Amino acid sequence: MEEIENLDFFNMDRRSFLKVVGAIGASAFLGLHHSDISRALELSKTKIIWVHGAECTGCSESLLDAGNPDIVQAIQKLNVDVVYHETLLAQQGIFVDGKPAGTSEMNSEILLDEAIEEGDYILVVEGAVANGPDGTGKYCMYGERTFKEIFKKAASNATLIMAVGMCATYGGINSADSDIADLTDFRGVAFQKVNPSKGMLTELGIEKPVINIAGCPAHPDWMLLTLAAVILGKVDVNDLDPILDRYKRPLVFFPQGNTIHDNCPRRGYYDRGIFDTEFSGDACLWKLGCKGPYTHSECALRRWNGSVNMCTQAGSPCISCCEPGFFDNGAPFYVEAEDKAILSGVNMDTAAKVGVAAATVGVAAHAARRIFFNKDDKKEEEK
Repeated sequence: MEEIENLDFFNMDRRSFLKVVGAIGASAFLGLHHSDISRALELSKTKIIWVHGAECTGCSESLLDAGNPDIVQAIQKLNVDVVYHETLLAQQGIFVDGKPAGTSEMNSEILLDEAIEEGDYILVVEGAVANGPDGTGKYCMYGERTFKEIFKKAASNATLIMAVGMCATYGGINSADSDIADLTDFRGVAFQKVNPSKGMLTELGIEKPVINIAGCPAHPDWMLLTLAAVILGKVDVNDLDPILDRYKRPLVFFPQGNTIHDNCPRRGYYDRGIFDTEFSGDACLWKLGCKGPYTHSECALRRWNGSVNMCTQAGSPCISCCEPGFFDNGAPFYVEAEDKAILSGVNMDTAAKVGVAAATVGVAAHAARRIFFNKDDKKEEEK
């Protein structure tokens, strides 16, 4: 434990980090760094402005459902001042003749403006930003203002932007292919799907450091540990590239060399070529649409609900909700993914049919699939 306490979590190699935080989680992290946190408390309080665009508030609910530490404990330990959070505020926006009326004590609109003008805060964005119709942003309104306007003002004065959830990071369901997608034109903070040139920051001409906490919803540990690392100086907000992937996700939570499939509780069935074809079975969920082999996330190590469960363990195929392009990249959710040439142009089903032993097919296919996708990743990184 003493050795773990002295480790710099965001500078250690990925394997070591995953091994440690997979075992101890956010609670132990905050506990082990209590002395660092205490010193930070003496210096300053970190202000957070948390704004909501087009979303379901699922990431806030995920954070509020965190049990150890719960949100109150985390805020107290990190000396965080949540200046503004639309869902948690008891205040309301009051307008008279189109203008906010009253004071910040009763009017959340005035509170938000005053907090932004004071500056020196971390901006947490939950939800996509509407750019449509025709660049007006009017498909997402807050009282008399568009969320695009609110986001622009808040982003311009922030020291760091943390986008949480798929809607804020890459547009999420709001940006999914549809007949009205171009009209509504929802954007993530720094990306639209996988395209950084269409992120809302680029649209507005704003340059700010961004950390994307992917997931639908994001895991509470991912949010809390990232926030803690920033507050404790474990990451340099002016030099984030070494700890982020090309989609601005922390590599420690979204490792490029591993997928959910690698540590899935059902992985042994895959290796033996045993697949469920109906729900409620115990075998591999590949034929029911599991996207675990394509999804870079540590869900299978950290797990959910107090670190006791995860989607595939509970019987649901992975729908790749941590990868840019979600929902489109995972749809249809419960249909086997398109064939991939993994064994000299032969897919796993075909190989099985020509009489190769099931165990050999499973292991060989798994190894070949990892080589195939690792090559794809390297090609993408070289572009």
